[in-house]
Amino acid sequence: MAQAWKCAGLRWAADGPVLTWVGGRRSALVRGKRVAFGVAEGGVRTCVGARGHACPVRAGVSGRSTGARCEECARLDRAHSVAADTMADDPRPYRVYLAWFGPGLVKVGITAYERGSARLLEQGAVCFSWLGCGPLMAARRTEELLRAALGVPDRIPYVHKRAVRATLPESESERAAEIAGLHARAVALGGWPEALTPEPFRGVDHAGVFGIAGAERGPAAVAEIAELVAGGAIGGELVAVAGPDLHLATERGVVVLDTRLMTGWELVSAEGEPCGVPLRELKRAGGVQDGLF
Repeated sequence: MAQAWKCAGLRWAADGPVLTWVGGRRSALVRGKRVAFGVAEGGVRTCVGARGHACPVRAGVSGRSTGARCEECARLDRAHSVAADTMADDPRPYRVYLAWFGPGLVKVGITAYERGSARLLEQGAVCFSWLGCGPLMAARRTEELLRAALGVPDRIPYVHKRAVRATLPESESERAAEIAGLHARAVALGGWPEALTPEPFRGVDHAGVFGIAGAERGPAAVAEIAELVAGGAIGGELVAVAGPDLHLATERGVVVLDTRLMTGWELVSAEGEPCGVPLRELKRAGGVQDGLF
């Protein structure tokens, strides 16, 4: 029987994206290389637990869940997150940022200073700029101020991010124009917390890192994987990696695999198997604006 591995998710390291595995193994994700794996026959997807602790009941979870947690573990995980506002005494400095994922898709957010741009890479931000830096609660108040004043959300669904990747502007200046304008409006506002130090606009572009723009851009994706299933397999050439998403060139065209769907499964190596998992058509950019605004 082939050895099975449990995926612990995709991480963005200093030298690029890697798949991590329970037990410490890492697999570098290099564009142009083949990525192939299958789900063990008869396998069941189980909860990945919370905050580094295993699920006490090894609960089964839906194949379509991107969190791969049961209800109780999901509650515990969120209760100890920055987003839940339960860490007011966190002494670390935080940064506020504007992130752009495509035309009309801008969000404001915060991330720990020590993480650098890792959070933006994890979210699939095509370009971003810092807005300011300060204590956690000052950063949180600034995030809320800007969300209301600029009319931008603090979350954007991945379905909308994927819909625009094939039609992004070609130049970095075009991709940065929207957040440059919003940054100027943000710094002109009054009411920023005194503890937060504003930062000048410096656009950082990830399109080349992801492989979704320029000469290295591969074919546009036509579908996304809806879920993994026991006995199913997927394999293809890696043409792009954006946030948690792998763009794989398969015999059915380029399909997007959200690596968060891999966690909780026992996975085995695969070779030339056809794309044997449920797919759904990738939504196009035409419907994005109506969905958000």
